[in-house]
Amino acid sequence: MIGLTPKTKRNISRIIPFGVIWVLCGWVTIISEIGLTRNVNPNPDTDISFTIPVLIFANIANLMVGLLVGALEVVYLEKRFAFHTLRAKIFYKFIIYLILFLFIIVVLYPVAFSLDTGAGMLDVETWNQLGRFLNSVSFATTLFQLSVPLFVCLIYAAVSENLGHHVFLNFFTGKYHKPVVEERIFMFLDMKSSTTIAESLGHVKYFNLLRDYYDLMSDPIIDTLGEVYQYIGDEIVVSWDLDKGIQNTNCIRCFFDIRDSLSANQKKLQSKYGHEIDFKAGIHFGEVTIGEIGALKKEIAFTGDVLNTTARIQGLCNQYGTSLLISSKLKDILPQGRYIFENKGNISLKGRVKTEELYSVSR
Repeated sequence: MIGLTPKTKRNISRIIPFGVIWVLCGWVTIISEIGLTRNVNPNPDTDISFTIPVLIFANIANLMVGLLVGALEVVYLEKRFAFHTLRAKIFYKFIIYLILFLFIIVVLYPVAFSLDTGAGMLDVETWNQLGRFLNSVSFATTLFQLSVPLFVCLIYAAVSENLGHHVFLNFFTGKYHKPVVEERIFMFLDMKSSTTIAESLGHVKYFNLLRDYYDLMSDPIIDTLGEVYQYIGDEIVVSWDLDKGIQNTNCIRCFFDIRDSLSANQKKLQSKYGHEIDFKAGIHFGEVTIGEIGALKKEIAFTGDVLNTTARIQGLCNQYGTSLLISSKLKDILPQGRYIFENKGNISLKGRVKTEELYSVSR
C-alpha cells in the first residue's frame, strides 16, 4: 500500500473485515448444505451443484460482495446515515443492500449456471433457469443466506463506528487484555472560550457545534496517523505511537492541519453559531500503561504521569500567550527545521515537584 494516503489505508483496513465476514459466512453455508445433502443436488431444476469451479466462484463472489458492501459502507453510507438511530441505520441499509443483492443475483446466477452445466451465457435455457430460480423456494433461502452475513456486517459496522476502528481491533485481538507499557505521544486540544460560547448558544446548539468542530478534525488526525483517545466535553485527546508521531513531525503537523481545516470553515461556523472558534493544545510524550479496564463497561484506558503532565502543559497556553506548547523532552526528538520553537523556560506545573522546560511552536 505504498503511495496511498493514510486515509485510503485506513479505509482499506476497515473494508477488508467485511470481505472476511462474507467469506466465513459463505463457508458455514456451503459446509452446512454439503453436510445435509451429502453433496447431492435435491433441486436440479433450480439449484446449482457444488462442483469445484462453482465452489471457487462462490468464494470469489462472496469476497467481492463483502468488499463491495464494505466500500459502500465506509465511503458513502456511513456518512449518509451518521445522524440516524442504530435501529434506523440497520433497517434502511438492510433494504438498500437487499435491492443491490437482487441485482447481483440476476447478474451472477447465469455465470454460476454456465460453470455448472457448460451452457452458454446467452443460451435460452440459462435464462429460463434463472426464471425458475427466482420463483423457487431456493431463491427465498438464498436471500436468507445473504441476510445473515449482511446483518453481521451491519452490526460490525455499528460497533466499529462507535468504538473506533483501532479500539475495536484491539478488543478483538486482545492486544491490551493484559496491561502493556508503551511510549506514546499525547496532544490535549481544548476549545478557547468554550464556557462563554456554551452559555450563549444553549446546550443543544452547543452540542451541534461540538459535532461539527470534531468532524473538521477527523481528516487531519487520520492524515497524521493519530488516534482519538477521548472526547471530554470540548476537549479532545489525540495519541500516537512514538514512531508515528515523530515521523514527518506528525504530532505538530496535526495541530496546524486542524487549524487550517478550522480556518477554511470559519465563515460557515461563524454564520451558523455566531462565534469564531479557536483552540489551544499541549503536546508531550512518555510511558503509559495500556489495558482493558472497567467492570460494568469495558474500555481501553491509558494511565501514566504523561497524561497529567500534558493536560497541565495545555492549561498554560493562555498564560504564555500561545496556542501550542510542547515539552523540551518532545522537542529534542522531533525533526528540526519545519517549525519555529521559542523557549518559555523551566516552568513549575501544578501538582508536580519537578519543573518542565516548555516551548511554544509556530510556522
